[in-house]
Amino acid sequence: MSSNDYRFSFGPWNISEGADPFGPNVRPSISFADKLTRYKEMGFDGVQFHDDDAVPDILSKSHSQVMAESREMKKVLDDAGLVAEFSAPRFWEDNDGIDGSFTANDPAVRQRAIDRAKQCCDQAHELGSNMIVLWFAREGTYIREAKNAIAAYDQLVEALDAILDHDPTIEIAIEPKPNEPMDHNYAPSIGHALALSHRTKDPSRVGGLIESAHAILAGFDPSDEMAFALAENKLFSVHLNDQNGLKYDQDKSFGGANLRMAFNQVRILEKANYAATGRWVGLDVKAMRTQKAEVADLHLLNSHKIFMNLVEKVRTFDTEAEAKLIADRNYEALEMLVLDHLMGC
Repeated sequence: MSSNDYRFSFGPWNISEGADPFGPNVRPSISFADKLTRYKEMGFDGVQFHDDDAVPDILSKSHSQVMAESREMKKVLDDAGLVAEFSAPRFWEDNDGIDGSFTANDPAVRQRAIDRAKQCCDQAHELGSNMIVLWFAREGTYIREAKNAIAAYDQLVEALDAILDHDPTIEIAIEPKPNEPMDHNYAPSIGHALALSHRTKDPSRVGGLIESAHAILAGFDPSDEMAFALAENKLFSVHLNDQNGLKYDQDKSFGGANLRMAFNQVRILEKANYAATGRWVGLDVKAMRTQKAEVADLHLLNSHKIFMNLVEKVRTFDTEAEAKLIADRNYEALEMLVLDHLMGC
């Protein structure tokens, strides 16, 4: 693979039926097998998995059944020329974790969450991956007095250490988000996530996955969040999308709302030579709810096209003019240099 080559992935949930927090499905369901055939057709090579994407109804099955079905899924991926990027335990849709998983007030629930995360490590290997992703979706509260936040952060570290002890090779990518579904989530930013990483037994194996919209919801610039993780050598993956303000998580097409913000995300990945690391560029985008079913995958093609167009914009930017304007402290002219370049002027 060339150092200029990016590898792209998306999850099966990104070809969706169009339900949102305020309304039901508007498009027919597509089988998982049919979704897999679309990956290669659209130029994608990686599949993002939740544990129950790879093994449906996972909570009703034994560990050996889960491993056997994961191996079968690996064969399906191989036949399709696809690779699993990661597996992620889907705690937030489990009624057992209504009060959180790793930070639940019930110690039995916390232990079951750790056990499921350990199984997810085993599953990831069967799928051909060495990474799991942890989104702390319900690790938080609707009411602050419901938990002791100091204890909750200790519980998160205990869970991470238990996973690291279980599997000496697995990498853990923490995906931070400030809110939704909880009112306030623990570890809402990459700074929180990496602080937890440095408290674990093996910080080298605990990093971050930064989603553009999550950073925007926290009031941050996603490129700065990426830069922080890159400076720590802990950007394990990205989920690129877009967000129109501080609303619910919209998962808009990358660059669809904030083209300049998207440019700066690509710019920071280019500055870090991210493509050469072999890490994935993940898309976590959803079709507009009003999109017709027969063209409900254009959001993925559009996001991929915008990313690659912005790669070209970054690589052809006049860095000599940029350096001169910075030296002259002529930032208005620098801003126009960027805007002219993006507009093709």
